[in-house]
Amino acid sequence: MTPSDLTVRGKVAVAGLGETTYYRRSESPDPEFVLVLKAILAACEDAGIDPRSIDGFSSYSNDRSLPARLSAALGCHELRVSNMQWGSGGGGAAASVANAAAVVAAGYADTVVAFRGLAQGQFGRFGQGGGGRAVSGDFAYSLPYGLMSPAQMYAMRSTRLFHEHGVSPDTLKAVSLAAYHHAQNNPRAVMHGRPLSAEAYDEARWIVEPFRLYDCCLENDGAAAIVVTSAERARDLCERPPYLLAAQNGGPTRSGAWSHNQPDYATSSFKPSAPRLFAQAGLKPTDVDVAQSYENFTGGVVMSLIEHGFCTYETADEFLTYENLIAPAGALPLNTSGGNLAECYMHGLGLVVEAARQIRGDSSNQVPDAKVSFVNAGPMVEIASSLIFGAQETV
Repeated sequence: MTPSDLTVRGKVAVAGLGETTYYRRSESPDPEFVLVLKAILAACEDAGIDPRSIDGFSSYSNDRSLPARLSAALGCHELRVSNMQWGSGGGGAAASVANAAAVVAAGYADTVVAFRGLAQGQFGRFGQGGGGRAVSGDFAYSLPYGLMSPAQMYAMRSTRLFHEHGVSPDTLKAVSLAAYHHAQNNPRAVMHGRPLSAEAYDEARWIVEPFRLYDCCLENDGAAAIVVTSAERARDLCERPPYLLAAQNGGPTRSGAWSHNQPDYATSSFKPSAPRLFAQAGLKPTDVDVAQSYENFTGGVVMSLIEHGFCTYETADEFLTYENLIAPAGALPLNTSGGNLAECYMHGLGLVVEAARQIRGDSSNQVPDAKVSFVNAGPMVEIASSLIFGAQETV
């Protein structure tokens, strides 16, 4: 057995993509489980397959829609794989597709759906700070002192980035403006019809420095699903299937250390895995045509793009500009659906859907002749993940 045998590269592809309507938090007329079923059915219709042929499910972040229940509701003939990426919230968005791909490549199942559903109006807000209950463990070191919300926690890491490496906060503005620009061409986007100007960004209220309102992701209800199957079968189902070229996930040394004691604090957690990602794909960052980078907050995007080699700390200010980040002609079109900031916060899976859509050629902000599409998920969490999709010519 050679190292080339121990990879999913070119062996697995995306056959179908599905999304529900994306709602503002608490506005979905459907419960979370129904949202997930609708997204899966949409993905199966897109792939042209019978939902009953699904024999595996893969999700992340303790998704509440249990595969056994989904399988029963869909009338699946058999459930062969029930998979969950543990921990780190949205850091599992790309990993859920990677796990589905590994299952297919290993022959454990034939048709696996990676999915994520959220009904924050039904189960509570992700962005809300800690409550008044007694706390223990990691939170005992932060909540009593006012460090309560995700925005506060990740603002500290972004501030350290600026301090240690001299990166300008203007890079955050460029990321936000690009996302809102792309959302105006995307009718699925929650912020479609609500453009953002540089002046409006600057005048927006602070949430926690260095994050203003438009640096923070949305809070939404909805669901997304991705049908993963063998490359051979995908070619029969899809005119231009997105092939999985590489997948990595993990975290640096002591990434899970309690109470903000990570030795490398100004990191998005991709430094160890990024070189492996491009080595597995047989590509360089300069080969990427379009990128989707998870924005819980814009600071994580800046860190992620640097750590994946699209620019350096020294060149970030020059590279991460609005003009460079917009489709179709930017140097690296970024978050072309509007992303978590302006399309929908579907816990990052919407970004993976958009990465695949760019290879298929049916994005609302299509990059011409896109052959290599990159996506990363969950910056600044303990375990983060990345994928690279490619067209037939790259396999």
